[in-house]
Amino acid sequence: MKHSLINTGDIAQYRDRFNWPVNADGARQTYLCGNSLGLQPRRAVERVQEVLSDWSSLAVEGHFDAKRPWLTYHEQAAPLLARLLGCDASECVTMNTLTINLNLLMISFYRPTEQRYKILIEQDAFPSDRYAVQSQLHLHGHDPANGIVEWTRDDDDYSIDSLAALLDEHDDIALLLLPGVQYLTGEWLDLPAIAALARQHDIPLGLDLAHAVGNVPVNLSMIDADFAVFCTYKYLNGGPGAIGGAWVNQRHHASDLPRLHGWWGNDESTRFLMRDTFEPAAGVDVWQQSNPPILGLAPVIASLEMFDAVGMSALRARSLELTGHLANRLERELADAVQIVTPRDPSRRGAQLSLRLRTDATAAKQVFERLQQADIIGDWREPNIIRVAPAPFYNTLEDTDRLVDVLTAALS
Repeated sequence: MKHSLINTGDIAQYRDRFNWPVNADGARQTYLCGNSLGLQPRRAVERVQEVLSDWSSLAVEGHFDAKRPWLTYHEQAAPLLARLLGCDASECVTMNTLTINLNLLMISFYRPTEQRYKILIEQDAFPSDRYAVQSQLHLHGHDPANGIVEWTRDDDDYSIDSLAALLDEHDDIALLLLPGVQYLTGEWLDLPAIAALARQHDIPLGLDLAHAVGNVPVNLSMIDADFAVFCTYKYLNGGPGAIGGAWVNQRHHASDLPRLHGWWGNDESTRFLMRDTFEPAAGVDVWQQSNPPILGLAPVIASLEMFDAVGMSALRARSLELTGHLANRLERELADAVQIVTPRDPSRRGAQLSLRLRTDATAAKQVFERLQQADIIGDWREPNIIRVAPAPFYNTLEDTDRLVDVLTAALS
């Protein structure tokens, strides 16, 4: 993993390198929703305008003659992602969107048999993951009603001991699909321990890193799962519906796993010979389907360059400072009204804190609406949870203080 090039204090300079939503009076809103959609880097605007300019002046020749040629555009992202993910550049690629990538990789790694056909997911898994799992079970002729095994929370924690017991109990599981950071609670799961259990039981492990990448340090080479997918529009600030990403452990690159093939998964050296026979590209690139959307990839690369310049160690230190300050104030001043669902142990959480309001659903929703009216931007999960995420790139201690002050008034 790349070491930080700056200290945590210098991260403050990046706050003004993002465009901020403003209220009717033109004042910046307090934006704490990077767990859902990251702010727009100003550098991303420049990169998109560069592509538009090249498209205007070069048209199709932009594939070869653009300032950053489109033909190999996705290759700019690979080394940046590799350093962020703690893996080799041959293992990671930007392509498609998260759920498309998840379905593509489950075609390769979900290989059910008569004896082992179930898929294990966590309680309150993100709906898109659950739907993808249900569809894969249907494709193989299994009923999702009895084909899904859920890892349930102990109180508000996902215990490794309970996962171990669940795997000992079930000898019919064909795939584990789990998140890096759980979207609802904000818990950072113990991925190395999970991967060790998967190997012990000889079960492939897939990871949904949508809420982990750019949020917490990730070292996929050390974790040693089988595959991972992620999006880039949350902490990676890639823009709404931005291109997704995938990682496949290099030990599978030369395997005979089943795959769906597309033109961009063909070997680059023969791709434009237009042959009838598919010649697989090296590494994870073989899972690519089509050429990437250049306008959608440009903001992602612009943001990844910022992550590469700062380094996750500095961002993580700043994140711990922000969430620690916020958690301390909430517990000191609002414990009777607000429960922090996210683990209190800093090593088990990222930037997101999930706050359960100790009131009924109607009153809780009114509190959230009062925050919105006061220009505090978080997000809402039924029936009574507010998720806030002070992102280290652009949020400050003052942002977290304002949240607590406005929340206190909204609860009174």
